[in-house]
Amino acid sequence: MQEENVIRFYLMCNKLKTLIRSGWQTWHVKAERVESVAEHIYGVQMLAIAMCSEFNYKINLEKVIFMLAVHELEEIVIGDLTPFDKAYNEKERLGHEAIKTVLKELNCAQKLEDLILEFDARKTKEAHFAYQCDKLESDIQCKLYDENNCVDLSAQENNEAIKNEDVKNVLTSEKSWSKAWIEYRQREANYDDNFLKISNYIKNTKISKNNKN
Repeated sequence: MQEENVIRFYLMCNKLKTLIRSGWQTWHVKAERVESVAEHIYGVQMLAIAMCSEFNYKINLEKVIFMLAVHELEEIVIGDLTPFDKAYNEKERLGHEAIKTVLKELNCAQKLEDLILEFDARKTKEAHFAYQCDKLESDIQCKLYDENNCVDLSAQENNEAIKNEDVKNVLTSEKSWSKAWIEYRQREANYDDNFLKISNYIKNTKISKNNKN
């Protein structure tokens, strides 16, 4: 039934409202409200709109927004895996299997699955733009948590990320958690000049001062 398909899909997606982003759990972020996956999805879509507005990208923004709306649906089934999780090497395979489960009753399942596969492949200009938005959004959120003193680097028991040699190196050179996070991201995200410009801005500027009407 159409009614059942609509409600089933909605209720599955609704789980992302309470699924906390694993990266913040890994770093033991202490905040009154820690970002959920659903909040990240909203944030990355708004960031895409702003980046496209200010830097005049020649892309199909509607397609990007749609792509970003569904890019985390696999996490309904497999959770939010970080690069430091043991299962991360299997993330893409597990994620693509999970997507079929999430979308199976929808008439537009193939269209949405194709968008997710395009996002993961990052071979089109829309997919690469969406990917950069996805990474930059977490950089911004990290900086906000750091500015609000939500992370204590001396209290990182059981944090697998901090044991990584690359992470250790950037923490040693940058000292600040958010600066180290952003520096690490810049090395692996392949940002274009515009995204790198924003990344450097948030790295070196107190951005919470802009949180005013």
